[in-house]
Order: sequence, then structure tokens, then C-alpha cells
Amino acid sequence: MPVLIPPAERRQDTRVGAPAWREVAKAMTQKAHHLTDRCGQEAVTMWQPKDSVRDPHVARHLCRAAYILPWRFRVEMLKGGSTVEKPPPGEGVTLWKGKMKPPAWHARLPLPMHRDARALQTAEVVHAHARGARLAAARLCRAQHRINGQLRLLLRQREATDRRLSEVRKGLLINQQSCKLRGYRPKSEKVPDKADSMLTWEREELQSMKRKMEKDMEKSEALLKALASCRDTLAFCCKDRLQAVDLMNQPLDKVLEQAGRHSWVNLSRVPSPRTQGQKTPPPDPVGTYTPECATALYEAKRLLMESKDTLLEMAKNEEAIQEQQQLISDRVCASLAQKMRETLELKERMNMTLGLMRGTIHRCTKFNQEMYITRGLIKGPLSKSHLETREKLDRPLVRVYQRHVGTQLPEASRLAQGTDKLQRHISHVEKNLKELLATHKNLTGSLNCKKTGYEVDYNVVRLRLRQRHPHVCYEQAQRLVNDWDPRTPPRVESDAAAK
Repeated sequence: MPVLIPPAERRQDTRVGAPAWREVAKAMTQKAHHLTDRCGQEAVTMWQPKDSVRDPHVARHLCRAAYILPWRFRVEMLKGGSTVEKPPPGEGVTLWKGKMKPPAWHARLPLPMHRDARALQTAEVVHAHARGARLAAARLCRAQHRINGQLRLLLRQREATDRRLSEVRKGLLINQQSCKLRGYRPKSEKVPDKADSMLTWEREELQSMKRKMEKDMEKSEALLKALASCRDTLAFCCKDRLQAVDLMNQPLDKVLEQAGRHSWVNLSRVPSPRTQGQKTPPPDPVGTYTPECATALYEAKRLLMESKDTLLEMAKNEEAIQEQQQLISDRVCASLAQKMRETLELKERMNMTLGLMRGTIHRCTKFNQEMYITRGLIKGPLSKSHLETREKLDRPLVRVYQRHVGTQLPEASRLAQGTDKLQRHISHVEKNLKELLATHKNLTGSLNCKKTGYEVDYNVVRLRLRQRHPHVCYEQAQRLVNDWDPRTPPRVESDAAAK
């Protein structure tokens, strides 16, 4: 049987080693233990987030429960009393089966796939830059298309305004033709009337319309130059953006649709529930949306708004001027037609007066001729051979009775008195006849003047109605004005051929 050694007393130190040697060994062991804990802690800390490292002063199961608690789904109460579980907000992969959502892992040291990750990150940056460049190019291209459409609308409106301006200028030529043609009227018919006042008023109104439309043409020309310059700038910026990326086989409109931008200037944007629009990024000199692109798009937006207002104003002015010109022309033609009716009425009255005067002249002439015959019969024959006995004043009976003073015969004195009275009446009738003939001549001349004035006014109205037809161009009206002058007779074709 083994022999039991009695326990030694504790108060006695039975260790053989020296205390200093033993303390040195303990110190080395403690140092090694601390070094092991620190290195292990640092190694774990380098591979895990700071908040994932447990607190050494807290129990392990409590630390893990506190750490995993924010990962679990949260139960929310709805209005109807039911509940719904929702994952916590933030980044990370949601584990629906385990009802947990761990936070995103952030490594503090490069992992073995670091090179591949950096390559993917570079590709993402390149793709983002390509997408930004495509989106900027699509916006610039869409803006260029809008500017081109606005340019076409402005050119069409300029053509319409130019046609209306040509009609206004043609109206001025028609007014000049009318004034010149009315210069052919006789002097008695050139008394200023309301028709002349209407022609003057028409000329002033047409000149005002001409100035207004010329201002519209100048304004549209300046706007046209600005739109063309903006289009060239947009084309240059778009070409510059397209140099940074090879476009995929995808229409630019689809790029805008994916970006949620149905209109690059937000003028007619339609809300779409399928896509969420991207906000326009701030201008970046080194990015895809450069300040030049931002300036070009802002200028295009401003020019589009200005051109829309200008187009509406030009169209409104053109329509108003067309109606006003038509109204003015109709009023002038109505005044000339009224003058024609008045001239025709005066001409009919003069014609009736001429008929009555012609009958009076015929009667007076016949009565004058009869009085001449009567005077010849009273005066007697002109030759002595035609004298008869009863016509002689030295007849025997006259001689006998003429000797006595108290028996003076009245034959000679009565014949002298009758002849003188008849001569005076003949002279008065001849004077009245001369006045009648002079008045008849003046009235005939006035009637001819009225006929000429009526024909001139009729020709003026006919000329105005013919010349204002849309098929008559400005050059034809200008040639007609330059062909003749009312101060000189119109040129004959033979004279023109001789020249």
C-alpha cells in the first residue's frame, strides 16, 4: 500500500524556485496572454464593423441579442386593426424567410476579389458617365428637334406675313392707281369730295399697317437668327456629348422616357406612374451636363417661349390686318359707288334740262325767223322795181292830204315806230337765244364732264376690284402704275413700239 505523506504546513514555503524567477515567468505569461487577446481583437475588428465587436464587459449571449435586435422585422398596426411586418429601413439584403435584415457589410481591408471589385466599380462609373452623356445628348437632340420645329413654324408664319405685307403694299399701289386715274377727270369734277378723303384715309391706314408688319418681319428675322444660332449651339453640344460614348441601339426618346423626362423643358410633361423622373443635375464643368449644355438648353427654352408669343402675335396681327384692309377697301369702293350714283342722278337731271332747253331754243329760233320775215314785210321791198303804188308815200291821195297841217297822215310814223319796236324785240330775242345757246353749250360740256367723271369712277372701282384679287401680284400692280401718268396722255402702242 502506498505510504501517505502528511501534508506540509502552508505557512512554510516548500517551493524550490526563487520568487524572482517565478515572477518573471508570470509576467511573461501575462504579457503573452494580453498580446494574444489584443491581436485577436484587432484581427476581428479589421474584418468586421466596429459595432459588430462585442463588449468584453457584457455577457456573450446578451451582447449578441442586443446586436441582432435591430435586424429583426418590426410589426406595425394598420387602421383596420390588422398588423403587418416590415423590414427595418436602410441598406442591406432582406432575409424574408428568416425575418431579418442584416446591415450592409463594410470591409476595412481589401478582400481577395478587390481587383475585380475595383474593375466593376470603374465599369459602373463608366456606365454612369455613358448614361449621363446619353441623357444629355438625348435632351440636347430633343431640344434641337423642338427648335427645328419652331423654326419651320416661324418660317411659315413669315411667309404668310410676307404675303400679307405684299397685299398691303399692293393696296398702296391700288390707292396710288386710283388717285392717278381720278386725275383724268375734268377740272369741274375735281372738286374735293368724300371719295378723295376716303382714299387719303386708306393710304394713311395702309401705311400704318405696312409699318406694323415691317416691325413684325424685323422682329421675326431677329428671332429667326437667334433660333438658328441656338440650334447650331445645341448641335455642337450634342455632337460633343456623343463623342464621349458609343450610343447603344436605343432611340433617344426611349432614353428620355427611361429618365422620366417626357419633355426636356417641362412645358408639357405628362405624369407617368411607371417611371420616376430624374432631376436635372447641376452643371458640372467636368461632368456630362456641362455649363455650356445648361446655357444652351436655357436659351432654347427662353427662345421657344418667346417664339410662341411672337407667332401668336404675328398670326393675330395678320388676321386683323387682313380684315381691316378688306373693310377699308370695301368702304372706299362703297364711297366711289355712292359718288357714281350721285353723278348719275345729276347727269339724268342735266339731260332732262338739256331736252327742255333744246325745245325752247328751237321755238325761239323759229319765232325769231318769223319776226325777221315780219320785219321784212313791214319795211317793204329792197328794190325800187318791186315797189307798188300802195307802198309809195307820194301817192296823189297822200300828197293832197299831206299839205294841210291838221291832216298829218300816221302811215310813215307808225311804220317807223313798228319797225323800230320790232327791231328791238328781235334784238332781245337774239340776246336770249345767245344766252340759251351758251347755257346749252355749258350744260352739254358739264354733262360730258359728268359722263367722264362717272366713267372714271367706274373704272376706278373696276380697277380696285380687279387688282386686289389674290392672283394679281405686286409686280403687275407696280408695272401698271409705272406705265402712265395722269398729267400726260397714256402712251400709244405705236409710240412705244417706235421708241
